[in-house]
Amino acid sequence: MTTITSGETELGGMTDVLVVGGGPAGLSAALFTQKNGLETTVFDTDGTWMHKAHLFNYLGVGSQDGSAFMETARTQVDSFGVDRKQGTEVTDVGQTDAGFEVATEDDTYEASYLILATGANRDLAETLGCDMTAEDVVDVDVTMETSVDDAYATGGMVRVEEWQAVISAGDGAAAALNILTKEKGEHFHDFDTPADADALFGPEE
Repeated sequence: MTTITSGETELGGMTDVLVVGGGPAGLSAALFTQKNGLETTVFDTDGTWMHKAHLFNYLGVGSQDGSAFMETARTQVDSFGVDRKQGTEVTDVGQTDAGFEVATEDDTYEASYLILATGANRDLAETLGCDMTAEDVVDVDVTMETSVDDAYATGGMVRVEEWQAVISAGDGAAAALNILTKEKGEHFHDFDTPADADALFGPEE
């Protein structure tokens, strides 16, 4: 576990949730948290495996190129106001009195919650001091929370082989809903209805 003390970086801002990784897991988590009132920043180096994929097995998507899927997902989170740092790599992560701090080459950012979504790369989780399993994946509970309170790991970080976009997106949603439950003080469910869609987009013709 580290505490970031470098004097070479400047504070980039305080937010509610920091998400490291912009694939299906990270963007799904960011969508749920930002949509429900938690200011969320995502760091995305565009290293997602989705650029090598074509989706036939993602429920609700008949057939779509993985890169096209990512563009749709990015547009969706952007529309809700997620602060997406495209092309920005997180180089270090640590805990602070207020929660967590991540460092990039130029800035540091602080938040109350941290969601790691870096695929099979588990370096940041190890730096943070998260427990690992005997199979060297990050040990999480059903909500995707790690052994470090308020820090979550998702997708390929927590599974030996089950690297599927739809599973990763579900992991991100589970982490986000647990954070929202903590914030609201009761079990939180993000259910929308046709009336919600009408209010947001206008009635369908």
